[in-house]
Amino acid sequence: MKNNDNLFYTCSLIEYIARRSKNCRDDIVKCLDADLKRIYSYADVFHCEPIEKVADDFMQRNAISDGNFDNLTGCKFIVPDYWDIGEVFSRLIEDCYEEKNVIQGIKEVYGSWLAKRILNFNTDLYYQSREYLALCYKEGRIIPD
Repeated sequence: MKNNDNLFYTCSLIEYIARRSKNCRDDIVKCLDADLKRIYSYADVFHCEPIEKVADDFMQRNAISDGNFDNLTGCKFIVPDYWDIGEVFSRLIEDCYEEKNVIQGIKEVYGSWLAKRILNFNTDLYYQSREYLALCYKEGRIIPD
């Protein structure tokens, strides 16, 4: 399942919606629960539209309102864009779940302790190798160097 474009787009859309609505990523995944399989299955079609439009459509469809979560304003360093973070999460899911369990993987990874650590952009965790992040996820802890 390496380089799964549909998963990459799905994770990037989750990140985009979360930033735009100022909600936690796991809350966005819960709001999109009924549509996750559709987004994943038709990502190649949704990708033809601007992500802003697709996000707006799913935000309206799922009544996603503005929250007050902001992990961007207090960052001391350059914030990675939503495509970069979408790639981090899609690789983590690819490395820890089989393709038949990708929707379950999305829900579990975004609801995990590691997601919260990755999304602290004042650390360098999101820059770590995909192998290291997968190992940390599977071990349930940050592995010392």
